[in-house]
Amino acid sequence: MRKVEVAPYDDNWKLIFIQEANIIKNVLKQEIIRIDHIGSTAIPGIHAKPIIDIMGEVRKIERVDHYHQEMKKLGYEAKGENGIPGRRFFIKGGDERTHHVHIFQTGSVEIERHLAFRDYLIAHPEEAQKYSELKQHLAKQFPADIESYIEGKDAFVKEMNRKAMIWKRNQTIKKKP
Repeated sequence: MRKVEVAPYDDNWKLIFIQEANIIKNVLKQEIIRIDHIGSTAIPGIHAKPIIDIMGEVRKIERVDHYHQEMKKLGYEAKGENGIPGRRFFIKGGDERTHHVHIFQTGSVEIERHLAFRDYLIAHPEEAQKYSELKQHLAKQFPADIESYIEGKDAFVKEMNRKAMIWKRNQTIKKKP
């Protein structure tokens, strides 16, 4: 059973991401186009489950399936799409998870959504603090119920995704001459 633990921001999360991203790049070699730190551990100053979320972008998602053995050697368990069509999802650490790897094919709207969410919360620290407080509250309320914790965040996350996508579009418009 996965327990719900939310910890204060840790500067080491960025370093842990960099180390693991380099290892994953070496496994996926020519398949990987880019790799990003996403999720709450990528947002400075907020509480998060101490699980490093890594997002990779690849040319052809089906090719990722050929790397299950190499990922297994790194301690990852392949979970297939795991609820998000077009994704390949890997977890490390079982019930004591340390890493999640989300891989999407170039052009997936999920790439833009994850990056917009992260960038929006970094650019809007007041929204990030609200998210941090919600996560802390839910972790106390549901310390042994990860599903209720996730469900409790759902409406907030959907609203932040909506705001983030609008903000991202506006940022793109501002950059155009």
